[in-house]
Amino acid sequence: MNRQATRKPLGIRVVTFIATIFFLTLPILSIAQDARENRWEATIRKFAEQDRADPPPKGEVLFIGSSSIRNWDLKKSFPHDNFINRGFGGSEIADSTTFADRIALPYKPRAIVMYAGDNDIFRGKTPKEVSDDFDSFVKLIHASAPETRIVFIAIKPSIARWSLVDKVREANELIQSNIRKDARLAYVDIDKPMLGDDGRPREDLFVKDGLHLSEAGYELWTFLVKPHLAK
Repeated sequence: MNRQATRKPLGIRVVTFIATIFFLTLPILSIAQDARENRWEATIRKFAEQDRADPPPKGEVLFIGSSSIRNWDLKKSFPHDNFINRGFGGSEIADSTTFADRIALPYKPRAIVMYAGDNDIFRGKTPKEVSDDFDSFVKLIHASAPETRIVFIAIKPSIARWSLVDKVREANELIQSNIRKDARLAYVDIDKPMLGDDGRPREDLFVKDGLHLSEAGYELWTFLVKPHLAK
């Protein structure tokens, strides 16, 4: 039999190849999702326990993201408000998306302030992937709460991760570009305000590790974020 005659048309072979790659990738994506959920499950359960013991108010402002959020003393920065802190250190944007149905949507927040992306880039994600992850978070929130305002604090330039600053800025530019297209979104530029006259991160804004914010750092962030939270 002529082997050439029995070969499938090129178009069918291409479609078959793409479908094969897709289905082979699904288990990998599932494993990554399971790992993310397992890593943070204990933390998310603690939030749930807090909510049962002291239910947070509905319709307030939710702060969510990584350790820069977790370490933020919201009571001190916003003494006249009852804001909710659901930051968990070491998390990435995708983690907030994964658990949004448990630590975001139940509060029916009028606004969400997010800081994340720092760890994402440090662990190897590209600026485009970070931007795509933020888009996924926005779509999930607005699918259930279309009027919720989402305020994204730009990924900070830090002393400890200064070598990644170009990728950080590229991710920020991509995110800011998409935010401009939606009036429900806001972008807080902290890059320039956190730099000194030498163009490098100001040491007084960080604690000793050169990564996490000092009291002065949070004072600056509070000043920059507050205008976006007015009712």
